[in-house]
Amino acid sequence: MEEQEFIPKIVGFLCNWCAYTAADTAGVSRLQMPPSIMVVRVMCSGRVDPLFVLSAFLRGADGVLVAGCWPGQCHYQKGNLHARRRAAMLKSIFETLGLEMTDRFRLSWVSASEAPRFAEVARGFTKEVEQLGPSPIWDEAFL
Repeated sequence: MEEQEFIPKIVGFLCNWCAYTAADTAGVSRLQMPPSIMVVRVMCSGRVDPLFVLSAFLRGADGVLVAGCWPGQCHYQKGNLHARRRAAMLKSIFETLGLEMTDRFRLSWVSASEAPRFAEVARGFTKEVEQLGPSPIWDEAFL
C-alpha cells in the first residue's frame, strides 16, 4: 500500500498592510508557494489574540504563522510589538504545559514590498511543519 504524502494544514494570520500585501504580490507574480497556508487577513498582527492561535491548533492546524510589518514600520505604531510579546507568551505557555508546539508556531516580519521573502517564509515554514508531521494536539485533545 502506498503511503500518502503529508500535506500540512497551516493557518496564516497576515497583517493587511504588509504581510497580506506581500502574499498577494507573491501570488500575482506567480512565485512558487505551497498551497498549505490558509490565509486569515487581519488588520494588524498585534490584533491576533492568542486564543485564535490555540483555536487554530485545536481545530486541526498543523502549524500557525503570524506575519506582520517589521518593527518600527507598523501602521498602528506598536501593533507588531504587541504581537511579539504575545508570541513569546504563547511559546512560554506551550513549554510550560509540555506541548510540543513551539516549532509549529512562527512569527515573521514581512514588508509589503517583500513578496519573495513571504514566499521564502511560507516555503520554509511548510517544510519544517512537514518534517514534524501531523499535529499531536489533535490526537491528544480528541481521543
